Amino acid sequence: MQPELDEGQQKALSVLKNGNILCGGVGSGKSRTGLAYWYTKVCGGQIDGKKRGLDKDLTPMLWPKDLYIITTAKKRDKNEWDDELEPFGLSTASERPKIVVDSWNNIKKYMDIRDAFFLFDEQRVVGYGAWSKSFIRIAKYNGWIFLTATPGDCWMDYLSIFIANGFYRNKRDFENRHVIYSRYTKYPMVDRYVDDIYLTRLRDSILVNIEYEKPTERHMDIRLVSYDRETYRALMRDRWNVYENKPIENISELCFLLRKTVNADPSRIAMVLEIAKERPRLIIFYGFNYELDILRNADWPKGTVIAEWNGQKHEEIPNSERWVYLVQYRAGAEGWNCITTNALMFYSQDYSYKTTEQAMGRIDRRNTPFRDLYYYSFRTTAPIDVAIGRALKRKKNFNESMFFRSRK
Repeated sequence: MQPELDEGQQKALSVLKNGNILCGGVGSGKSRTGLAYWYTKVCGGQIDGKKRGLDKDLTPMLWPKDLYIITTAKKRDKNEWDDELEPFGLSTASERPKIVVDSWNNIKKYMDIRDAFFLFDEQRVVGYGAWSKSFIRIAKYNGWIFLTATPGDCWMDYLSIFIANGFYRNKRDFENRHVIYSRYTKYPMVDRYVDDIYLTRLRDSILVNIEYEKPTERHMDIRLVSYDRETYRALMRDRWNVYENKPIENISELCFLLRKTVNADPSRIAMVLEIAKERPRLIIFYGFNYELDILRNADWPKGTVIAEWNGQKHEEIPNSERWVYLVQYRAGAEGWNCITTNALMFYSQDYSYKTTEQAMGRIDRRNTPFRDLYYYSFRTTAPIDVAIGRALKRKKNFNESMFFRSRK
């Protein structure tokens, strides 16, 4: 068995270099292309030896370099990277080169590694937090590339990668040159960026896209449901928590309560059950614990097996004729895939476009046997629901403060 790259992957590999972001849609083959870069350009091996006049396709590395793969906890725990390494004749049990797969939660453990190569799977260095600082230190002494389907929503998302590439000395250097902060907020909030043309040039210099023809077609089915208008208006008018009979303390709490009024309406779960009759195998993404309680206690069709993936439960996808897999956005929007169904539902909208896109990718894989994929989502005429939907449609994140500022 040897690794095979399609035309789009080969084209990306030909231009990929250290410090780049390898960007491709979910299922585009980023992992294999990233490994091919390390195997060939970093370690001097060949994966197409016969085309170059050699005896076999896969030839050994000339100068092996240890490989560290920083990925999601779920991918690490399910040993998904061993499947990717197998065509290269390698595994995490290999001794030369040494191959380590670990989660982003443990990135700090590798800050003192020198002269190795790192594959960073998924963009986790947004802003300038602890993971970002660990990444910058690692990048200073090792080779590296990023693999992601969603590289960044704003320029601040690229901050750490720009610093690691040597474009800026540190965060302050970047801020002084490009960031104008709002003067009217209690916490630092970006008002606008300066010299976008230069930033675009920097981003384009490190972004390598995998071009490929998707074997699937996505079908969005948005269902209109109702909500309790009186409770919604009362929350906005009185700023009183009708669920706990106390004053609402801040904007975040108000948003939570408005969304609960919208998402917990009985018409929504009724629509979910109607769809479940048509779709015997269904993945459902949700955001809040009260939504999980509603879904757990729903009157599912007879014979339906229920499984969950969230902060408390890590159950596998059921293997039965009829099942529902309840997945919390933050816990399970990435790092796994399913090719036994072509139906996925968003019980409520997430604030993040990136998270939503990653969630959609769980069934949109190259090896899925389905040509048509069906995505179900719910909408109401509630202002907050409409605003979230508009932000996601523009491929932006929903901002609570901006929403209430626009309501004044």
